[in-house]
Amino acid sequence: MILGKDIRLRAVEPEDLPFFVRWLNDPEVIEFLDVYVPLSMLHEETWFEGLKKRPQEEHPLAIEINTPEGWRLIGNISFHHIETLDRCAEVGLFIGEKEYWNRGYGRKALQLMLRHGFKTLNFNRIFLNVFASHLRGIRSYEKAGFIHEGRLRQVAFRDGHYEDMLIMSVLRDEWQEPAE
Repeated sequence: MILGKDIRLRAVEPEDLPFFVRWLNDPEVIEFLDVYVPLSMLHEETWFEGLKKRPQEEHPLAIEINTPEGWRLIGNISFHHIETLDRCAEVGLFIGEKEYWNRGYGRKALQLMLRHGFKTLNFNRIFLNVFASHLRGIRSYEKAGFIHEGRLRQVAFRDGHYEDMLIMSVLRDEWQEPAE
C-alpha cells in the first residue's frame, strides 16, 4: 500500500471490477480516455485475469480516499510502457467517482505515484499523454510538477474530429516531493 494524507493506493481486487465497469461506461468519465466501446463485466474480468502475465510494476492501483464512512474507491492509476534500460514509464489515471472531481485527488494520487516511481522503482523520467482539450487534467498535471514536452498534432480521431495530444513529463532531478 502507498499511503498519503487521507489518500492511499492499493492493489486492485476483483470486487473493484463492478466500479470500473460502471465508470468506463460513463461518457463523462471516459471523455478524455482511450475507451471507445462499451465494456462488459466479462471484459473487465478477462482484463483482470490478464494482469497475471504483466510485470507487477504495471499492475494498476486503486485510488482510495478516507471519508467519514471509511476508505472509498474513487479511481485507479498505473504505470505502463515501462522501459527498464531507460528507467522511464508512462503514467495514467482517472477518477471515476464524479462527486470527487475537482477536489485535487487526481493530483494527490499522481504525487504518490511519482514518489513511488522515483524512490521505489528508480525511474528517471515519468511521462503522460493528455488530450489538448483536457484542460482540467493539464492543470492538475502541471500542479503535480509535469512539464510540457511536446504536441502530437491531430493524433487521435474523437467525436468526429482530430485532436492533438500533449506530452508532459517529470524528471527525477526536477521532481520535488510535496510536503503533506
